[in-house]
Amino acid sequence: NPQRIGHGTLECRDLVKTRRFYEEVLGIECLQTSPLSMMIRLGTPHCYVVVQTKQPAADDMNMMNHNGLDVGSPDEVDAAHDEIKAIQEQWGIKKIFPVKNNHGDCSFYFCDFDGNWWEIVHVRPGGYAVDFTDDDRDITGLHQFDNEKSFFHTHDPKGREMVRSARAGQKGG
Repeated sequence: NPQRIGHGTLECRDLVKTRRFYEEVLGIECLQTSPLSMMIRLGTPHCYVVVQTKQPAADDMNMMNHNGLDVGSPDEVDAAHDEIKAIQEQWGIKKIFPVKNNHGDCSFYFCDFDGNWWEIVHVRPGGYAVDFTDDDRDITGLHQFDNEKSFFHTHDPKGREMVRSARAGQKGG
């Protein structure tokens, strides 16, 4: 009977450098729990375990497995993008994508020196967790979307309208 998703895991190549980056650049709280690992968190009880590994630097995380950091507005996304670009060389940041509106949210992605992908994102108040309280965010049972090839997302108002229309069609009106 699991109670919650309590943590995830990130890899790093240099625990001291990674901790400095997480604290000084990303504002993440860090607690070293062993000579080769630390726990991190930001704004919630959910934690990540960061483990120093000997993986070659070419083994980057897949971007779809990124970690999201929520900010308060699209202007804050733009400011964070400018700040990350300004320190890219200093911190060895591998790649930075432009700011975009992705699936209804304003965000950008970057890959840090450890090969971990991050998304700086502005979402609605309460973040993604609020989705669990909104039926228009869940496409379960809407089989017309089973073979959908485009990446629509219910964070986008157009995606939610598609869900509302599909649910109305199921109810006959």
